[in-house]
Amino acid sequence: MMLVVWAVLAVLAIIYVVPFVVYGIASAFGGVELPQEVSPRRFLLGILLTKFGTAVAFVIVFWLTSAVWADRWLAYGAIWFVMFAASEIGEAVSGRTSAKEAVLGILSEAIYAPAAAFAAHAILTG
Repeated sequence: MMLVVWAVLAVLAIIYVVPFVVYGIASAFGGVELPQEVSPRRFLLGILLTKFGTAVAFVIVFWLTSAVWADRWLAYGAIWFVMFAASEIGEAVSGRTSAKEAVLGILSEAIYAPAAAFAAHAILTG
C-alpha cells in the first residue's frame, strides 16, 4: 500500500508541475495570465486539490487494473490523455477557457499523461 502512496505523490508532482512549466513558457511570450477574480494562493490551492484527486484516481485505477495495464502503461497514459484533451476542448467550446488555454492544457497533458503513467508503472511494478 505504501507504493500506492508513493505513486500518488509522484503522479501528483508530475501533473502539478508540468502545466506550470508549459504555461510559464507561454506567459513569457505573452497572452496568458492568472485569473484576476481569485487570489494566486487560492488559485494554486484549487489546482493542487484538483490534481490531487486526479492523481489518486489515476494511480488507484492503474493499481487495481495492473493485470491489464502493467506492461501497457503508455496505452494507459494515452487513454487518460484523450480524456484530458476532450475535457480541455469542452472547456474552450463552453467558453470557460480560451482556445489558447485549451491548447496549452493539451500540450501539458501530452507531456504529463505518459510521464505519469510511466511513474505509476515504475513505482507499482518495480
